[in-house]
Amino acid sequence: MTRTEAVALSELIAVLDAAYPPRLAESWDSVGLVCGDPAESVSRVVFAVDATAAVVDDAIDWGAQALVVHHPLLLRGVDTVSAATPKGALLHRLIRGGCALFTAHTNADSADPGVSDALAQALGLTVTGPLEPKPAAAVDKWVVQVPRAHTEAVLAALFAAGAGGSDHYRECCWQVPGTGRFRPLEGANPTIGEVGSLERVEEDRIEVVAPPSARSAVSAALHAAHPYESPAFHVTERATLPSECGLGRVGELPRPESLREFTARVRAALPSTAWGVRAAGDPDRAIRTVAVCGGAGDSFLGTVSRLGVDAYVTADLRHHPADEHLRAGGPALIDAAHWATEFPWCAQAADIVGKALPAVETRVCSIRTDPWTLGAAD
Repeated sequence: MTRTEAVALSELIAVLDAAYPPRLAESWDSVGLVCGDPAESVSRVVFAVDATAAVVDDAIDWGAQALVVHHPLLLRGVDTVSAATPKGALLHRLIRGGCALFTAHTNADSADPGVSDALAQALGLTVTGPLEPKPAAAVDKWVVQVPRAHTEAVLAALFAAGAGGSDHYRECCWQVPGTGRFRPLEGANPTIGEVGSLERVEEDRIEVVAPPSARSAVSAALHAAHPYESPAFHVTERATLPSECGLGRVGELPRPESLREFTARVRAALPSTAWGVRAAGDPDRAIRTVAVCGGAGDSFLGTVSRLGVDAYVTADLRHHPADEHLRAGGPALIDAAHWATEFPWCAQAADIVGKALPAVETRVCSIRTDPWTLGAAD
């Protein structure tokens, strides 16, 4: 298909934020738009793990207006983006070349599907769930009684304040008719009825959800739009629930393999690097259930042991933690290059953008950004 139309950068950002919600990012992380004007047009997008000088040059030479990467260029605090600094020079090159830079890091790690799903797919695993599930986003439920003649006005105010949204839906509510009953006492200023008289009013009970961060706005909107001086309402917060989002993935192979065979599978599935692929454990051990974590995953050694999987695939494993893990009878370990375990995500992200924005041309950068350039083994 020939792609000649362009979209606004803001549309590309919306697609990426929907696939890899920023709320899933760890608190220490830095994700989202690094440079670029959301109003500018985008017709070509490049995907890579790292924004190195070679990757930036490749994107600009191809005529891309956006470069989407996994690793943040500016993760640590900075006080300059001078072109005299390595990272500042890359930003200047991107801006002069009309190419935006966008990062999806730990939010892409925890998304469903995300980085570890792409790794699991590359290895031929059937995913059964996350290694460390993230709780579903907190949400409030607002229940309001309102005179039927004012229902639509109150709902409009609540929606405008941020209520009534869930995933890809907006202006959602539950509405049932009923009868409100009250007796205004001395000092009241009733909108309907008289002081001292029992009043019955046709009302609607409306229920909407809203993020806890919108409580002040929703409360203000409710009181401003509701005709009563003391609206009847209550708010409850949903209990924390597990979700399919989270770091790492657990999956199963189609059939059992020896650790020796499975290590060869991993090596064949991932791009070649000087680091290669190494395994720890009995080469003849049977492998069927596998945990994976794209990138550095030694913090989950205890988790995979508790889950009782047969093997764990990740990167950046260190000598002493790996040794202690095996001494304790933990799963076999397969250690690959950090970049290689995250590279499959690039194709996943490109596919998501391509399907959502068919006018945009996407390409995965083939440049190896793994920092290790030489390897030697006996």
